[in-house]
Amino acid sequence: MEKEIGWLLKEKYNNKPCEKFYKDIERLKVGEPVDYVIGFTDFLGCKIDLLKKPLIPRPETEFWVGQVISRFMIQDSGFKILDIFCGSGCIGLAVLKHIKGAKVTFADRYKYVTGVNFIESDVFRNVRGKFDYIFANPPYIPTVRKNEVGKSVLKYEPKTALFGGADGLFYINKFLRDARAHLNKNGKIFMEFSPEQKKEIEKLLKKYNYSKCQFYKDQFDRWRWVEIGC
Repeated sequence: MEKEIGWLLKEKYNNKPCEKFYKDIERLKVGEPVDYVIGFTDFLGCKIDLLKKPLIPRPETEFWVGQVISRFMIQDSGFKILDIFCGSGCIGLAVLKHIKGAKVTFADRYKYVTGVNFIESDVFRNVRGKFDYIFANPPYIPTVRKNEVGKSVLKYEPKTALFGGADGLFYINKFLRDARAHLNKNGKIFMEFSPEQKKEIEKLLKKYNYSKCQFYKDQFDRWRWVEIGC
């Protein structure tokens, strides 16, 4: 708790305690995530607004997105990019910051991010056109593992961004089924998943005739994301 209070004082109050600061400490004491109490978090150098309480960006996501961006950030790209299941918009905003000339479309069922080209859509339902790169961080926690999720996460973070059906593959299946139709020639998909889902995702990739895929581990040596080509 002392560490979180220190972050709160520094990030939100510029090390100057006031009456609201002490009220925010009470929010921390009842279990509200410090990122929500502060109201924003950093993601690859971007200040991500959390006032509407989207899913808090995870370190694993920041790790793999950073790896992908590092391949292209020195280029004047002009790439058309889709950030689907965008939530807070952290992935797309990081792409805009680091990839010169990138044109990013954000898509999700709920609008948490503002000031961007946003499409309200259940997976691809309202998405039109094709993209050079698609970033996807779908809800993938199996509902049967709900009891393994932290109490604070269950209480405060949006369940719609966490759970992907009984096996966690409901949205991943819908996404992979339709993603090919929205990918330009030689385009690529970058998708996050839960480590234990790797084998099932390999089956889905074969089912939907994706010819190229490469799986990667996160900073904790766990399978976390896949690069997919047609």
